[in-house]
Amino acid sequence: MAGHSHWAGIKHKKGRQDKLRSKIFSKISREITVAAKLGSKDPDTNHRLRAAIETAKSANMPKENITRAISKSENQKGANFYSLRYEGFGPNNIALIIETLTDNKNRTAGNVRKNLQKFGGSLASDGSTTHFFDNFGVIQFSREEISDEKALDYAATLGAKDCFSYEDFHEIITIKEDFYRVKNESRKLIKKFDYSGIEWRPKNKVSLKKDDEKKLVNLLEILEEDDDIQKIFHNCNLILKI
Repeated sequence: MAGHSHWAGIKHKKGRQDKLRSKIFSKISREITVAAKLGSKDPDTNHRLRAAIETAKSANMPKENITRAISKSENQKGANFYSLRYEGFGPNNIALIIETLTDNKNRTAGNVRKNLQKFGGSLASDGSTTHFFDNFGVIQFSREEISDEKALDYAATLGAKDCFSYEDFHEIITIKEDFYRVKNESRKLIKKFDYSGIEWRPKNKVSLKKDDEKKLVNLLEILEEDDDIQKIFHNCNLILKI
């Protein structure tokens, strides 16, 4: 019998979860700091900051971490952060859109290019992959807030593009231009958003063989470990969990 320790597996999984949580907190903190630096420190008048704080709360980030990230904006008056989007292809030409927030363009571009090439992919020019996606507003909130039927009716009343109900949450989809209007009007009925933001959703998803899919998952895991990378979108119909 192979010497496999169940506890070792649990510790490895927990270790990865802890590491991932730390990375998530780091990325959200950076977004909060930049949002506060570029606009008001009052989330009621700064949409970007308010969305970042809502994301932080949904991720169970401690309140003191949020306060520290806002305060940090005062100490970074001289630092310039850039919101940059990279397009590229992963294994088997899976289309990728990578959104970053960085204070060093050359470092970020170099890391993205290196990691894509490592898995047989490549960095592409602007417009190479965006046509595989639609740019939508996404609003997610707990199913405990309202019933499936009420969520659907409410989304239609707000003029949203679509509404889906999953196991734990409802999801309202809007066209990009209507996102902030629909989100603000949703506050009249929904107490807490689990997530809200602008996302790239694939028009069609591509299925891969198991080995090819594993290669893509490995690439996505490495990209997610980069502090400069905020969001990654792809058009693969993933079966494996990251």
